[in-house]
Amino acid sequence: MCNRNSLDLSFAATEAEASAGIAQLSIGLEAQGLPPHKAADVKIALAEAINNVVEHAYAGITPAKVQVHCRLHQNWLDILISDTGNPLPGFRVPEGVPAPLGSSIDELPEGGFGWFLIHELTSDIRYERSDGCNRLSLRFDFPRHTI
Repeated sequence: MCNRNSLDLSFAATEAEASAGIAQLSIGLEAQGLPPHKAADVKIALAEAINNVVEHAYAGITPAKVQVHCRLHQNWLDILISDTGNPLPGFRVPEGVPAPLGSSIDELPEGGFGWFLIHELTSDIRYERSDGCNRLSLRFDFPRHTI
């Protein structure tokens, strides 16, 4: 599953497996030295992206696997999430505009914030569809602070 600076995990595209996979990846990345101040951001963005695969990429088709490859370096983390589900609409990453909030608690949307969060928490997002496979790349920069 891991070596000195990379971590690989494959799991079934179900809610239970995704939840366990996200937890396992988070623990593995922290053990490899992910800066503590970035751990929550990475976990949130990872959860949003993987849950999108489970809920949307495999909507209406038989779920298959989700594959995640992480490369951790001193100043950045790259995560590649791959699946064979349906492509992103328009074959591109959604803009990440949050859903309107409405004027009362009853009008609050249940969703519509996932891509907004992913955009806010990452340094770069890339998507490609090739040979029936979706590849979503997320980068997190964490330059060393000097005093």
